[in-house]
Amino acid sequence: MPTVPATLMEYSGGSIVIRTEGGMTQDYVLKDDRVGIYRTEGYRYRDLKKKYPEAEDRVFPAMNSLKLRSDLNLREYQRTSLKRWKDNGNNGIVVLPTAAGKTHIGLAAIEFLKTSTIVIAPTIDLIEQWKKRISETFGIEVGQIGGGEDVLLPVTVCTYDSAYLRAESLGNRFRFLLVDEVHHLSAGKFIEIARMYASPFRLGLTATLERTDGLHETLSQYMGEKVFELGYEELADFLSSYQIVRIPVRLSPGEEREYDRNRIIFLNYARRHRMTMSGSWNFEKFILSSWNPEGREALIAWRRSREIAFSAEKKIEATKEILKRHVSEKTIIFSEDTETAYLLSKTFLIPAITYLTPPKERREYLQWFRENKIRVIATSKVLDEGVDVPDASVAIVLSGSGSTRQFRQRLGRILRPSPGKQAFLYEVVAKGTSEFGTSARRRKGVPVESGTGSQN
Repeated sequence: MPTVPATLMEYSGGSIVIRTEGGMTQDYVLKDDRVGIYRTEGYRYRDLKKKYPEAEDRVFPAMNSLKLRSDLNLREYQRTSLKRWKDNGNNGIVVLPTAAGKTHIGLAAIEFLKTSTIVIAPTIDLIEQWKKRISETFGIEVGQIGGGEDVLLPVTVCTYDSAYLRAESLGNRFRFLLVDEVHHLSAGKFIEIARMYASPFRLGLTATLERTDGLHETLSQYMGEKVFELGYEELADFLSSYQIVRIPVRLSPGEEREYDRNRIIFLNYARRHRMTMSGSWNFEKFILSSWNPEGREALIAWRRSREIAFSAEKKIEATKEILKRHVSEKTIIFSEDTETAYLLSKTFLIPAITYLTPPKERREYLQWFRENKIRVIATSKVLDEGVDVPDASVAIVLSGSGSTRQFRQRLGRILRPSPGKQAFLYEVVAKGTSEFGTSARRRKGVPVESGTGSQN
């Protein structure tokens, strides 16, 4: 017990205001001499409650415990992850692959706490999915902020953008902060959500916590440490078995000449300016340097060389052969760029889902895919995460970044289990281009076949 207790705690626009009869020595608490009170960031509420348990607490409005019951049936590893989160004071981050049932863990946490809850996710699709799952699981009405909705209820779903823009007013409305795709929370303005919300209970969910910029390391301060993690190789009994097959193809003579010409322009510029493309900092430096004519020429050449590798003629032919091999199976074709997605759509007479696809049209395509009315969809990066994609068994990666996160997300799209299912992910890679190095980087740490570490 402190010698001089804080007498009153209140919430004010993202901060905890402490009115006390004496001083405070915590390094995270600052005195506002203008009005003679102390302030600290909203997320420090939990620390203050431990330090000053007898303080008068007006941070959260009074609310009765929620009556939540369900028939959730968790797998063993899901129960273990939930227990470790509870043992960590109902705080922490759980890392599980796509299709491993992170949503089930979140629902079980909501049921356990039975308190005011806000579920934050990066896209409209995801918050609508959470809203539906919560409502169906507990038989309750769920609020929504974002996507044209503004309904505040004891259990509410919210987009990252809305949670940030309204942090000052929402920060003391929910005792439980559940953040999906939590790796996004550490980027830019969104970290303010973690700082300004007073929620003492926190759970972060993600398939891939680590970021190339290292910002994920800041999350433990706000969300709690990583309490549980399993990879694909450790969940072989719960996910579909799979194989990753890399198919190298050659550029046509014309494509090869065009690729080499543009690649040389870019590489010569990079060497003259002592740049490499091995990290995000160097790439940023390259982009910033392209303001001059020589730099613009190099940037255009770099983009053109990527376009050639991404949509090589032989890749289209290889895709045709893969589709023939899996003619009766649901297949998603991934590309890094929108142009290739529409080229595939035109070539194979299949729907394409890109950032340009209207939401209503996207939902219609995915529903057709779910109902087996169509079996193949082409997409750019928009289906990598943040969208509930119906079950598929084949993925074709025609192009992508070197991000392991992206690769794991794409693999996860085909791993939902079903009796007798064997999933395949095909990487179609242009020989003699930078794609081979990109492929090696994104595959790092991902077993190429479920249950093994062999290479194809």
